[in-house]
Amino acid sequence: MKVLKMKDLLNLPMDELDKRILELRSEYHRLKGLSRRGLLKKETGAIKSIRRNIARLETAKRLKQLNLVKGGS
Repeated sequence: MKVLKMKDLLNLPMDELDKRILELRSEYHRLKGLSRRGLLKKETGAIKSIRRNIARLETAKRLKQLNLVKGGS
């Protein structure tokens, strides 16, 4: 999983942030389910990365809601 940069996220529109959050959350739940069943081999580190990326997206979204950043619609 690629690490998302905050400066790039702040330039995205709100609907794109929401879309990416939904995609990452569904991937996170899929990997968590596989992990609980013991079927996850190589992607164990991806869970941590996805969780952090979701947090970055949520932070960027909140900053935009509070009008603390300029850019993106």
